[in-house]
Amino acid sequence: MVLVVDDQEDVRATVAESLEAAGYEVLQAADGPAALAILGQRQDVRLLVTDIRMPLMSGTELARRAVALHPGIGVVLMSGYFPPLATIGRVLHKPFDTRQLLAAVRAGLAAGGAG
Repeated sequence: MVLVVDDQEDVRATVAESLEAAGYEVLQAADGPAALAILGQRQDVRLLVTDIRMPLMSGTELARRAVALHPGIGVVLMSGYFPPLATIGRVLHKPFDTRQLLAAVRAGLAAGGAG
């Protein structure tokens, strides 16, 4: 299961649709608190794909909390800002295409399973 988090509904929906078309099961959240609520209820989330810059909670903070809740979870951070201030997971620079998204998801799942 992949959890996609982005405060921009169109970006979130496009990422989710691309992943679903590639065969992934996807959950969506509009912000960090909603994502943490999902992570608190679901043990099957293997990968967090989140925007870095969001209101209420940054994607970096969300990733730290997600890893604390699920130590084996993979993380892919999306950012349209350079350089991203990320210290966890992989960074996917916006704009990106489906090929880049899927490559980052595969790498994030592999890294999460190894950790």
